[in-house]
Amino acid sequence: MDRAIIISNGRCGSTLLSDLIHEEPETLSAQEFFMLVAPWNRSSEIITGPQYWDVLSSPKPELKVLFRIGLPPKEVRYPESGRYAGDLVKLPRILAITLAKLTDDPDALFDRLAPLVRDFPTQPVGAHHQAFLDLLTELTGKKRWVERSGGSSQVTPALLTNFPTAKIVHLTRDWAPSAKSMSKHSLFQLVQMRIESIGRYGIDPFGVTPDQEVPEELRPLLPENLTPDVLHERGGDGKRFMGLCAFMSSQAEQALIDRRPAQLHEMAYEDLVREPVAELTKLAAFLGFADPAGWAGSVAHRVRRPEPVAVPA
Repeated sequence: MDRAIIISNGRCGSTLLSDLIHEEPETLSAQEFFMLVAPWNRSSEIITGPQYWDVLSSPKPELKVLFRIGLPPKEVRYPESGRYAGDLVKLPRILAITLAKLTDDPDALFDRLAPLVRDFPTQPVGAHHQAFLDLLTELTGKKRWVERSGGSSQVTPALLTNFPTAKIVHLTRDWAPSAKSMSKHSLFQLVQMRIESIGRYGIDPFGVTPDQEVPEELRPLLPENLTPDVLHERGGDGKRFMGLCAFMSSQAEQALIDRRPAQLHEMAYEDLVREPVAELTKLAAFLGFADPAGWAGSVAHRVRRPEPVAVPA
């Protein structure tokens, strides 16, 4: 089975790319899987199948907060008819985007996966991830999977370690438009807030224990205290997100130097919008699609040139 991972900072056309890959009939486009299960994708812990399923079927803390305050990211595709639609705070993380992007009935796929994943052997978390994506590919009748998570560049070292034989696509975009888009996106506002808090205080607001001392200025950032106004205020400072782009880019670039993949394809968003057919054909050939030019020609019209974006102040 072919396996590939698209690494990017996010807000760089990666969602569009995943949606286009979804149109290739032999390919499973697994969207937002690694970031939805983070930080487990960085763990070398050995766990059982039932323990692994407990993680996949649990709510994502960041999404719980965003649902609570009414700012869910637009990437969430869980249907209004789904069994959790009336209480999205309890939505299992794997249902929010990954499964919902694959089928109109993600609950049924979730139910089908449950007993199969619980039967996974005791193994490292990275091996569970690969087994899960392989299983999902088989259940959907595909020949390969391509995983893409916005912001995955920050965990590039773990991805390269856990998937040493996977094809790697490194998607980049100029920082200014990426940062501008991040500043308006609730999930990236949370990511920036957490990274800044760790750097400044050595404390992750989402990792605080009940008995832990927290600086007063950090208290509004704790999950139980977070409000839309706090996130909107953070989004008003563009420099924060230029810094976030710099941090995530450095993580990916250094990891690709230290652990250069055997199969690496570099792709720039600017090249994609300038020459979509040519760039998509090259990507499809790298991924092993049966008809690279045919697929590229059928989806290239969906690539739109973005409006010029000013550098964040």
